[in-house]
Amino acid sequence: MQLLKLVYIAHGWMLALYNRPLIRDDVQAWQYGPVIPSLYNKIRRFKSGPVTQVSAEEGETLDHAEVSIVRQVYEKYGHLSGPALSRLTHADGTPWHITYVPHSFGDVIPNDLIEDHYSRLAG
Repeated sequence: MQLLKLVYIAHGWMLALYNRPLIRDDVQAWQYGPVIPSLYNKIRRFKSGPVTQVSAEEGETLDHAEVSIVRQVYEKYGHLSGPALSRLTHADGTPWHITYVPHSFGDVIPNDLIEDHYSRLAG
């Protein structure tokens, strides 16, 4: 859960600060928060244990701005547990809170909603 939330948060900050996505995949509003299904499928085998290895898609590398965002997000949020990060992403007014419909599955959280939220956090 921690990795999923950190990637989502980094994606939000990338949208807000650089006006471009960190990831190409949709973010969906699942019962337990924002989820990137392709990443979830790559790491679900680790269950609640540490994720020891995730392969990037062939040809995918991070540029300087992306590395900077990932590093800053890890420094600011990396000490938080999955449940603590979940509380942040589930708070009233967050993109997940606005998008999630109980008993619904796979609703996409629009990037413009994510960007707006993180832009407001940036002040």
